[in-house]
Amino acid sequence: MFNANQNNEDSISNKSRKKRNEFFLEYCSGFTKPIRILDLGGSDYHWRNLKLNNNRDFHITIINTEIQDTKNFINLSFIKKDVRDLSMFDDKEYEIVYSNSLIEHLNKYEEQKKLAEEIRRIGSHYFIQTPNYNFPIEPHFLFPFFQFLSTETKASLIKKYDLGWYQRQNDPVKAGELARSIRLLKKDELKKLFPEAKIYEEKYLFLNKSFIAYN
Repeated sequence: MFNANQNNEDSISNKSRKKRNEFFLEYCSGFTKPIRILDLGGSDYHWRNLKLNNNRDFHITIINTEIQDTKNFINLSFIKKDVRDLSMFDDKEYEIVYSNSLIEHLNKYEEQKKLAEEIRRIGSHYFIQTPNYNFPIEPHFLFPFFQFLSTETKASLIKKYDLGWYQRQNDPVKAGELARSIRLLKKDELKKLFPEAKIYEEKYLFLNKSFIAYN
């Protein structure tokens, strides 16, 4: 059974995250320290898990609409902001723009394209992870082939069941909003958004679970 429980060290989710973290640290080894990183949609928990909090080789700014606790860390800062407006940042202000499972939460391709353009503008480099549209288990709702269903069918399931990270929604309007909230990307779409990128494929049972676009 596909297990995405983040609290279970043996879960598929945690094993994938561990490999991704190792890959990211190897990727960072080629940069001159300290490295300025802009983390879009990230969390203080993520960087503590990577053991990069209080590491002076990394200066990390987290952008999120949810409050993050960075007050006790010498190298983490937080800006409460929606990633759909990054106009406050200068061109090439950061060595790396980083995001983990964020871009698919912009549910229109035009918004994803705008974010990709801003990532490429702000960062000299980037490291962007996102789930694979064609993987059989939808990673947010944890339901087989959920991404291939119509919006109406998705909303109907959301009204009836707790799915993945989301509780059942009795309100049909909220159920519809949640059903439309995720737009997973295919590999060719990701390549189009980041044309100069290398694409790293994260595997599960020989299937592409997710992708990382990096340069």
